[in-house]
Amino acid sequence: MQDNERLVRVVIERVAPVVDCGRFPVRRVTGESVVVEADVFADGHDELGCVLRYRPEDETAWRETRMQPLGNDRWRGEFVVDSLGRWHYRLEGWVDAFETWRRDLFKRRASGQDLAAELLVGAELAAAAAARARSADRERLRQYARFLRSDQAQEARAEQALDDDLDGLMRLYPDRRRATRSRELAVHVEVPRARYSTWYEMFPRSCAETAGRHGTFRDVERLLTYVEELGFDVLYLPPIHPIGRTQRKGRNNAAQALAGEPGSPWAIGGPEGGHKALHPELGSLEDFRALVAAARARGIEVALDIAFQCAPDHPYVREHAEWFRRRPDGSVRHAENPPKKYEDIYPFDFDTEHAPALWEELKSVFEFWIGQGVRVFRVDNPHTKPFAFWEWCLDGLQRQHRDVIFLSEAFTRPRVMYRLAKLGFSQSYTYFAWRNGKSELEQYFTELTQTEVREFFRPNLWPNTPDILTEALQAGGRPAFLGRYVLAATLGASCGVYGPAFELMENKPRSPGSEEYLDSEKYEIRHWDRGRPDSLADFIALVNRIRRENPALHSDRSLRFHRADSDFITVYSKVTPDRANAILTAVNLDFHHTHASLVHLDLPALGLDGDERFQVHDLLSGARYVWQGARNYVELNPHECPAHVFRIRRQVRSERDFDYFA
Repeated sequence: MQDNERLVRVVIERVAPVVDCGRFPVRRVTGESVVVEADVFADGHDELGCVLRYRPEDETAWRETRMQPLGNDRWRGEFVVDSLGRWHYRLEGWVDAFETWRRDLFKRRASGQDLAAELLVGAELAAAAAARARSADRERLRQYARFLRSDQAQEARAEQALDDDLDGLMRLYPDRRRATRSRELAVHVEVPRARYSTWYEMFPRSCAETAGRHGTFRDVERLLTYVEELGFDVLYLPPIHPIGRTQRKGRNNAAQALAGEPGSPWAIGGPEGGHKALHPELGSLEDFRALVAAARARGIEVALDIAFQCAPDHPYVREHAEWFRRRPDGSVRHAENPPKKYEDIYPFDFDTEHAPALWEELKSVFEFWIGQGVRVFRVDNPHTKPFAFWEWCLDGLQRQHRDVIFLSEAFTRPRVMYRLAKLGFSQSYTYFAWRNGKSELEQYFTELTQTEVREFFRPNLWPNTPDILTEALQAGGRPAFLGRYVLAATLGASCGVYGPAFELMENKPRSPGSEEYLDSEKYEIRHWDRGRPDSLADFIALVNRIRRENPALHSDRSLRFHRADSDFITVYSKVTPDRANAILTAVNLDFHHTHASLVHLDLPALGLDGDERFQVHDLLSGARYVWQGARNYVELNPHECPAHVFRIRRQVRSERDFDYFA
């Protein structure tokens, strides 16, 4: 132990938030607070001082704020991150001789003790602080020191010693030479869309106005009004690259395509090029850039799918044979997940000794599309590529392009999904599609939003994808589509649908027990009647407007479940930190039968008092009810609407006076 370490008395433990002992940064978006807590204590009974220090990575000077004691040696402080990129924070705690002296002086004075010697001690502490102070404060502290040493009446000097102005000055200039400093921790700060976003997936090739024609980027641009009216702010396009011809898959995933069948967009690469090229029937690079600009003018970001795999015709296969794994006969291994085979796709060999060149090339794919104006990427199956690659790739991209967002499509084991989030993915797909029962939904979303997972993992909830047509949607009819979208849109600050299959309630599987769509758009061009009278477009637009207008739904950190007596009704809330906006959602999870239940509300979580009367305004139906206290009644007929989305309004005077609230 070094000599200076022998004089350090303060201990700092259990700092939060922290991810894997500081190995990875916690995640926030601009404008959010980072609330930091820690155990800070020392031997004996001395008073302590503690500050939270923080700074953006590109600044050298630390900012700091005083932490406040919570009791039982726990302290709390917070700071707001107001710029993108990496921020750093640490704690510093010390034994505060002045605050200890001041505390004891109060007690000595109250008990009538002689204070002459103690006032001289205070004078020395003030003089020492003056030596550390800036010029204007230095003279004020010296005046205090002189007065405490003077021959003025002891009571007058004691009054000055305990003056709040002196206390405030001393807090500005404590003696921190023997302070304990915690290890430096990091926060990765992203754009607000990384926390709150509403995604719509659409195949450009199916966007033509007339059946039988291949859609183009100009067709997609024409449909931006539709996407905007639905209330989505991210338009996600599956791969837009040339599609391989060798081993091309046919309709309904047939092993061989018939003449004229377009193949799967995820079989990337052909004679026209690879990951930096466009499918020629979609249009030119100028057309694509025009689409990106037109969407952004409407507040919509175009998201691209990045799938690091190749069709046999991809230029990489010819030009970089060393990037692919081969069988003993010299042929390239195709992708497979036994018993499934994907003969139209070659995976990269990340174990090759040529990995550095492969890594650089794959990173350059992102850089190319960022150069075309893309700021949002959905990454296909990132869990099948090395963690080390993603840490290197995402860190480099996010340092250079701080406004870029990455969505991880990794339906795999929880720890793998969490690791990818820690490595830099802004958002992640989840198990939401397969969480249908009340207990499993509540347990899963409590884990995602109320444990340490929330510090690095941002869920994005999808009721369906081109790969996932769940049993609930196959069998539940219209109520299932309504209920699952309300769940996705209110449980998650970010959500998405694969459309127009979702709003047109596409629910026929390729075969019994399968989650693959019959006539899947992955293997053929579809022509959709978006104006169908039974479309859910109006309902989706309403739910998305509710999301947009209620900031409580823009974050997941306040999610709380409330007890409902029925096993089929789940009730949960989200509120803003100031409790000004509170949303209470109730969903009937049985999409075939009506259920009713008493609901037992956690009133403090909603910012309500015990017997307070309050209004609940159902934003889906427009109905208004007056509730009082914790126990209230709900009844939900799924064939009318399987959900309530209530906005809580306080201080209702009478049941007739629905519009009076604070």
